[in-house]
Amino acid sequence: MTMKKIENKNNFCRLLRSTNRHGIGDVIAELEWLDFFEAPASRKDHNAYPGGLVAHSLNVYRVAKELSLVMRNINPDLEVSDDSLIIASLLHDICKAPRYQGSINTGGAYQKNYSHLPVGHGEKSVIMLLRLGLELTDDEIMAIRWHMGAWQIALHNEEMQQDYIHATHNCPLLSIIEAADKLAAQILEVTK
Repeated sequence: MTMKKIENKNNFCRLLRSTNRHGIGDVIAELEWLDFFEAPASRKDHNAYPGGLVAHSLNVYRVAKELSLVMRNINPDLEVSDDSLIIASLLHDICKAPRYQGSINTGGAYQKNYSHLPVGHGEKSVIMLLRLGLELTDDEIMAIRWHMGAWQIALHNEEMQQDYIHATHNCPLLSIIEAADKLAAQILEVTK
């Protein structure tokens, strides 16, 4: 493991442990087992290299932290806890660890593995965390579940659209994580 990967892993684990959340040790152990710290963040688009997933998660946290500070300056009544920012930012994509492992195909992208609980991107991360016994707040569940925003909504599924709209109106953490994920992936991690 390179020095940068070790530094990223240490920062990631330190931040998670700082929440003192019940079950966080089990989550970190599972991430080790899943090889999360060696996984790419995407097949070929952003941080598609070994260790890219943890680097992406840290980028999302840094952007989310800055966005929350800016939004608190504009709206001092904004209630988003630092622990929730850490949990949702760092763990929003844990489902990717078993998904993008393996060799790179002839098109220069990682192979995708659909065999590990194919229920949907955000849902899978929430389910994995809950199965590990991590105590998540409702806001953290909504932020992780909907962090991809409207990209995960079936075109003609009105119930899903209304769930997303209701979640965004009632959970500032969701909007911050959704924006931070997009900004990290499309500005900080774009390769030209």
